[in-house]
Amino acid sequence: MPISIETVTERQLAKTIDHSLLKPELDDAFIEAGCRLAAEYDVASVCVRPADVKRAKAILEGTAVAVGTVIGFPHGSSTTATKAFEARDALANGATELDMV
Repeated sequence: MPISIETVTERQLAKTIDHSLLKPELDDAFIEAGCRLAAEYDVASVCVRPADVKRAKAILEGTAVAVGTVIGFPHGSSTTATKAFEARDALANGATELDMV
């Protein structure tokens, strides 16, 4: 049954959110706080920079929040081979969702 705006619950709405933590200036404390906020509200996922995947995975262990990352971000100008390497590396580090540019 489709969710109606009149009957949607906070939890159902939260499960439609992918919390993005991608700005280059974000420090470790902000990444941790963002992941903890995502866990508190039980959102669908966090999307972090590739270098933050392992950390996000560790912070979110035991929650239902998925960890995703970006490949070829932000411009998509990487070669196919580079994107394939980035994807394999992200999956090996614990990402379960990939957004490829």
